[in-house]
Amino acid sequence: MRAIMVMFDSLNRHMLPPYGGRSVHAPNFERLAERAVVFDQCWIGSMPCMPARRELHTGRYNFLHRSWGPLEPYDDSMPELLKQSGIYTHLTTDHQHYFEDGGGTYHSRYNTFSFQRGQEGDAWKGEAADPSPPPHIGGQSGNRLMRQDWINRKYITSEDHFPQALTFREGLEFIAVNRNADNWFLQLETFDPHEPFYAPERFRELYPHAYDGPHFDWPSYGRVKETAEQVEHVRYEYAALVSMCDYYLGKVLDEMDRLGLWEDTLLIVNTDHGYLLGEHDWWAKTVQPFYNEVARMPLFVWDPRSGKRGERRQSLVQTIDLAPTLLDYFGLPIPEGMQGRPLGPIVAGEESEREAVLFGLFGAHVNCTDGRYVYMKAPVRPDNSPLYNYTLMPCHMRSMFGVEELRTMALAPPFSFTKGVALMRTDASSMTAAHSFGDLLFDLQSDSQQLAPLQDTDAIERMSGLMRSLMRESDAPAEQYERLGLEP
Repeated sequence: MRAIMVMFDSLNRHMLPPYGGRSVHAPNFERLAERAVVFDQCWIGSMPCMPARRELHTGRYNFLHRSWGPLEPYDDSMPELLKQSGIYTHLTTDHQHYFEDGGGTYHSRYNTFSFQRGQEGDAWKGEAADPSPPPHIGGQSGNRLMRQDWINRKYITSEDHFPQALTFREGLEFIAVNRNADNWFLQLETFDPHEPFYAPERFRELYPHAYDGPHFDWPSYGRVKETAEQVEHVRYEYAALVSMCDYYLGKVLDEMDRLGLWEDTLLIVNTDHGYLLGEHDWWAKTVQPFYNEVARMPLFVWDPRSGKRGERRQSLVQTIDLAPTLLDYFGLPIPEGMQGRPLGPIVAGEESEREAVLFGLFGAHVNCTDGRYVYMKAPVRPDNSPLYNYTLMPCHMRSMFGVEELRTMALAPPFSFTKGVALMRTDASSMTAAHSFGDLLFDLQSDSQQLAPLQDTDAIERMSGLMRSLMRESDAPAEQYERLGLEP
């Protein structure tokens, strides 16, 4: 038995043809939908990149207890559990966050890994002199990321130099080398179509349009301030990158056809979250409420055990379900601490008994959906207090915890999932002003675009009850209830 996961970053569900999108040229996603089961109610869990990947490894929510950070010593990591049981695991990726302070314990859980350089502001090519970019808007102007990105692009001069192309080449090589071997798992993961939206010209030519403004392929995280023409342009730049993703996905499907891998190889195609391209007058993610453009994700699963293809499923599923799915597929026990559930039975046609799911960003809204209603619970205080990080790995995205932060440290008793291990507790802050948005309730049945928040007391009471129940099941810290003004 073999398994392949093709994982993208910031892939928008609503723009893909299998989900009704007609703005993107993506024939291989349509081809995939004919070969696999398509999930219509797949939701994010913890935002953004590495919190989602901690869920992928552990099958547990991250966002209620800590911010972005490494795997913890007490975590059960799915790739490591596979490795320890004789299932060979390999990661090929161009996702640079795996190699920063806040992601440094993930890639080493696999037997082997390969890393392709150059995405976003990856600290790759060293040039002391500042680059000379063309006039541009958006992005991370003036900081290290954008400076480094302009340097990196000078070394990406043809399509076969693009990190995504190199990542898929490495993944296809692994498949070819190991085609006659058994018991392996390949995670083929590209950072695309995450910003900046930089794609080879042949994919950009799929979206001809008149634009004579400044260079713009990297929106800033915040309110839309650009012109309608500029918004349209960056959407085309994003679409070009999605079409590139579609092309390389097609190469994996071709290889599965050529080698007959459909007979005994599980295929999962997924992402970590979506991305706002001007909808709701916002760019990107993490600084605003998580509207459906971010919170609902595409998910495709081919399971050779059931052989179901060309069908759709309405069960509520999340990233936390992927770890138990892979463990179950290889016949391994699922650790008690995993909250997720194997998707195999759902792919085969069983309905999930899950009534609702949680999702969110550490220190922001806590969100709950039952598939129809989405309830977003905001902090009740402008200072978002009280809020604490619980960790044994004191790292943020690109730095260790600061000395002042560590001076607030106290020893906290174990949670139900930390295997009796006490944790460091430090004062924390949030990257978003969630209090300013207030509580929000949307009925997706009557308002699929989430344009008109409801004031429905009965629905709020029901969704609040589901939220509290799921938080209790997650052993959420007591201060999370206080922060949100909820009864435990």
